Amino acid sequence: MARIDAKKDLGHLYLPSAQEVVEVDVPALRFLMVDGRGDPDTAPAYAAAVQALFTASYSARFALKKRVAIDYAVMPLEGLWWSDDMSAFLEGDRARWQWTLMVMQPAVVDDATLQAGIAHARAKGLDAAGGLRLETFHEGRCAQVLHVGPFSDEGPTVRRVHDFIQARSGLRGRHHEIYLSDVRRAAPARWRTVIRQPMR
Repeated sequence: MARIDAKKDLGHLYLPSAQEVVEVDVPALRFLMVDGRGDPDTAPAYAAAVQALFTASYSARFALKKRVAIDYAVMPLEGLWWSDDMSAFLEGDRARWQWTLMVMQPAVVDDATLQAGIAHARAKGLDAAGGLRLETFHEGRCAQVLHVGPFSDEGPTVRRVHDFIQARSGLRGRHHEIYLSDVRRAAPARWRTVIRQPMR
């Protein structure tokens, strides 16, 4: 059986160094996405969105594996974060945060298989499944670095990324995080998160 590891193939985007901020050019990639708002630690919508995304993603993976004998690793959870009033975002007023959660889909998976995965999640009656969509997202020029540690300690890492960008051009777009660790199993001190920010 053929096996594909998109995270390894896109290592410069999904496995960056923690030592230095680097500039990357992020191509157009396909994602399953769902939108929401509220504190990710307390808002039921956040947990529901994660469940719907991975239910659809794993359904597509198993369907492709059964049909054409191709297996692949489901990609990690990613999040775009913002607020209508950016001071609420910068000051940590998490109840006012907005987000788009997403899981990148390897090119080998056809749209019909992904749409069937979405239909499967909706058939299960998952709370956020009605908001699932398949979308191509082209981020383009970005700066990123790996943050190691709990989410609450990301501030200095985010500032490093912003300082890198401001020295070269300017910020644009939404704060982007890629969650490489299973937070249910790993100690917070070992959590690995890609911090990415689009730049002009």
